[in-house]
Amino acid sequence: MNYTEGSRRLFLETGTRFPRDIIWAMGAIKLAAARANNRLGLLDGGMASAIEAAAREVMDGSRDPEIVVDVFQTGSGTGLNMNVNEVIARRASEILGSSVHPNDHVNMSQSSNDVVPTAIRAAAAKAAAARMLPALGVLAAALEELSSRTASVYKSGRTHLRDALPITMGQEFGAYAHEFSRDAAALESAISRVRELPLGGTAVGTGLNSPEGFADAAIEELSSISGIEFRASPNRFASMRLLTDLVDVSASLRSTALDLFRLSQDLRLMFSGPVTGLNEIDIPSQAEIAGSSIMPGKTNPVTVEACLQASAQVMGLDHAIQIAGMLGEFELSMGVPLAGYDIAMEMSVLSEALSKMASVVVGSIAPNEERTRRYAESSPSLITVISPVIGYERAAEVGKRLVKGLSIREALKELGFDDSAIDGLLDLRRLVRPGIPARDDR
Repeated sequence: MNYTEGSRRLFLETGTRFPRDIIWAMGAIKLAAARANNRLGLLDGGMASAIEAAAREVMDGSRDPEIVVDVFQTGSGTGLNMNVNEVIARRASEILGSSVHPNDHVNMSQSSNDVVPTAIRAAAAKAAAARMLPALGVLAAALEELSSRTASVYKSGRTHLRDALPITMGQEFGAYAHEFSRDAAALESAISRVRELPLGGTAVGTGLNSPEGFADAAIEELSSISGIEFRASPNRFASMRLLTDLVDVSASLRSTALDLFRLSQDLRLMFSGPVTGLNEIDIPSQAEIAGSSIMPGKTNPVTVEACLQASAQVMGLDHAIQIAGMLGEFELSMGVPLAGYDIAMEMSVLSEALSKMASVVVGSIAPNEERTRRYAESSPSLITVISPVIGYERAAEVGKRLVKGLSIREALKELGFDDSAIDGLLDLRRLVRPGIPARDDR
């Protein structure tokens, strides 16, 4: 019985399999190791070529049905490493026409304890470059464009969900564009540490049974294979013992999920209605499917709500990664498979949510300008602005009329102000930027 078959009786069988990025990374590491071992004279050319060919099949997904170990296994990830070793050895033996051993040849100069921590970091770096950072860039750009498009759409600000001073819709969306750009910068910073790999540390970080020069050679090959600039960890003991760098990556993803959650909540409120809610925006894309099985014609913010759920999932996975980072003692983390899996899931779910938010929701938002302007001119907070101009007593009268549902424009007309005077008082352009309008009129 081989290791993989025997381990499945002892590991959990939840059906949770390692995602494509991690399997790709395992294949890439085995390919890089075979090249490095050949360069160092430890592995002959024919066997190295056979291992390379088999490892490429692991990288491209051809061998996925054979990677069968569960994520919930030994905490070092030895089950995954042994499974991949056996798959590559079996296939390389077929290619070479002679026996290739999973441990003696495929795992040469390596240990599960440095390979799998390397793989989950390489997978995270790949997913960040291929999916997460582009998705963040697309959403930030879409929000920036929406901010520009709605720069002159005036609306009531709200604090504590109560009427506040005017703001433009562009200022609101610009805040989110800025924040998602910062999220991208935070992720890039966190990923820079993850590109420091412990490969070459073998069992406990000392590098025993790994020849001098192997780590640098293998990481150089991995960088060439992946197109990502990896480098040897300045302290392999730290990178094998601790997953703090991956916890930091997850923290940046959690922050992005939080910002997406907040944006989604604001959009749901702005889209509420159309009659009994705010109805400040329309999102035509959300009408492409029925919003209700019983109420014909109802439109719901379905994509926005999907993004809310995705955000919740990412925040939950982040907490699991925090705990995974605490598992282990002395020379090795015992949360490696779970941390790797959860990081991959975070990036998969979050990048899809960001992309859909940008393309399906943000790109189709249409402001209801007449309604938003009426809200802006109805806010009782405007009394604060006009009080120094019309006097306290008359401002109090305006306030009483606003409570009865009049707009401030209507209330001022009842007090005898003509349209020209009202336009001067309610020049919203002056009320959404720094300055003291009452003093400016003097």
